[in-house]
Amino acid sequence: MKPQTVVLLLLPSLFLGLSKATSTIDDAGFIYTGFGGANLTLDGMATITSSSLLQLSSGTAERKGHAFHPNPLRFRKASGGRVQSFSITFVFAILSIAPNLSSHGMAFLICPSTNLTSTGTRGFLGLFNRQSSGNPSNHIFAVELDTIQNTEFQDINDNHIGVDVNSIHSVQSNYTGYYDDNQGNFYNMTLNSHEPMQVWVDYDEVATHVSVTIAPLKMPKPIRPLILTTFNLSTVITDLAYVGFSSTTGSIDSEHYVLGWSFAMNRSTLGIDVDKLPKLPREGSKNSSKVLEIVLPIATAILVLVVGFAILQFFWRRFKYAELREDWEVEFGPHRFSYKDLFSATQGFKDKNLLGVGGFGSVYKGVLPTSKLEVAVKKVSHESRQGIKEFIAEVVSIGRLRHRNLVPLLGYCRRRGELILVYEYMSNGSLDKYLYRQDGKSSLSWVHRFHIIKGIALGVLYLHEEWDQIVIHRDIKASNVLLDTDMNARLGDFGLAKLYDHGIDPQTTHVVGTMGYLAPELARTGKASPLTDVFAFGVFLLEVTCGRRPVEHSRQGSGVSMLVDWVLEKWHKGLLRKVVDPRIQDGFDAHQTTLVLKLGLLCSHPVADARPTMRQVMQYLDGDMKLPEQMPESLTLGMQFLTRSEGFDYIMSQASTAVSDAGTLTGLSGGR
Repeated sequence: MKPQTVVLLLLPSLFLGLSKATSTIDDAGFIYTGFGGANLTLDGMATITSSSLLQLSSGTAERKGHAFHPNPLRFRKASGGRVQSFSITFVFAILSIAPNLSSHGMAFLICPSTNLTSTGTRGFLGLFNRQSSGNPSNHIFAVELDTIQNTEFQDINDNHIGVDVNSIHSVQSNYTGYYDDNQGNFYNMTLNSHEPMQVWVDYDEVATHVSVTIAPLKMPKPIRPLILTTFNLSTVITDLAYVGFSSTTGSIDSEHYVLGWSFAMNRSTLGIDVDKLPKLPREGSKNSSKVLEIVLPIATAILVLVVGFAILQFFWRRFKYAELREDWEVEFGPHRFSYKDLFSATQGFKDKNLLGVGGFGSVYKGVLPTSKLEVAVKKVSHESRQGIKEFIAEVVSIGRLRHRNLVPLLGYCRRRGELILVYEYMSNGSLDKYLYRQDGKSSLSWVHRFHIIKGIALGVLYLHEEWDQIVIHRDIKASNVLLDTDMNARLGDFGLAKLYDHGIDPQTTHVVGTMGYLAPELARTGKASPLTDVFAFGVFLLEVTCGRRPVEHSRQGSGVSMLVDWVLEKWHKGLLRKVVDPRIQDGFDAHQTTLVLKLGLLCSHPVADARPTMRQVMQYLDGDMKLPEQMPESLTLGMQFLTRSEGFDYIMSQASTAVSDAGTLTGLSGGR
């Protein structure tokens, strides 16, 4: 018997804590019961804590962490032969700011190198990036434990396990849970439940079966796996490869831990002794110090004057942080922020934290005191007669939206006469400040503008067709398009949004929005619909391409000039390319700009039924469908007919008063 084999047979009795890896040409195996003193290869945020936990990530910055067993394992008996059977089991836990909120998940992986510095964060889990995902030369096999639903990658939900081969698009995935051995019933599990769980991953070299099983920590391995798929890993895994874990963080505080880990080649893994695993960090209360701060001053109170002053101070603070809270808001508790926290986050809503002022309220930058999450806090005035209960219900529903081109709405707070909306903070601000710089220059190339256009189109498509309900944004414009740290576009400010179930007609409501982006039919019917959003998106296309506001003072000094009319006039004269913003750096793609301009005019067609859907818009932008032939004369005639229709004179009269000396636009209404 080989000496190495003897070591492997003795592993159950030798390793009560950490076992160093032992490998041979035929067999390889190791077991970690905690990671104290482990010689792992770590990068990024990954670290071994003082309590022997392997911590892959911590905090909200968009960063990543990797941890690998230090030595590569030989997965083939002979070079070019088939990948041998192997088994893995590990115990993990995901801790987030709340059990129903999470950042991105984590993954177990097998790859030819420990250098994954070029991989992406967020939805790519530190495994791939946008360019490498799907490339067979990756030679990466992974099992993802994902707590975010990314529709771009066809994720089935925000709590799933998937088998990934060379791509972030899973070969097969399933909702997280396990099958009971007795009745075969399926029981759901929540990945970010703050509880440790055990995962088993097995590969059969003969049947080329990959199976994945998960169960609560102290439950034996279920007989029926959660995932069973057929895939020949000999086409993926290299002769020598590393095994390890990967994790990324996003906008929500999350921590990813591995408590124990076992690996074996050509045999079952050694069982992990769960009673000897390190403990997760305590999630204790922080109120003890506050109690002391209150009790000790009372106990040491000497003078009646001091007590009286303390009482006065107490009532003043209650008045200062007073909130409006009604019984029906109990069900929305997790989505409600305290005014005291928001007051602290914005340093008392000081002007130095003011990000901007619009027709519907003021926006402040803040840092939440507990989670240290950067947020944008918007104060909007409201009245109870505007249906505030329905408004809050919609705010909470919109808070469940998750898309890479939407600014997450995290929650709300309410005071008398004032509603406060809390969004994730976008560090690069709004798009309009790049389009209309005071120095007359532009820092946006055409490639970047086209990327922004497609990103916002994807976001609106998600709102209209891909979420549980239809969401009408009602205020699509450049100032509501925010740019994140990577200058990716995100549509924000859902303060005016309306939502309703698929297959149901939206109800008539009063007109809200921003002048220049309002569809003509709104003045007649007051009924917002996906097509009114399409109209505003069309104006947005023209605005980004031309670098001009939708409504401006007439160059002749009388009345106002409409951007749509100006572009139509230039097209009619055969000068359509002359409307492209001359400040665009490094030139522009003439074909793309012409496509975007014509698409913008089609989207802002005066007749609602003539406008495309957002899915058709994406097909036009991706080149999957040819833009229908249209002539400027037909659009011009349509606009002339529209000017004689009821309600349009009202919109134009409002537009004349909406343009200030600075050229900014004022919305028609501050609420719903």
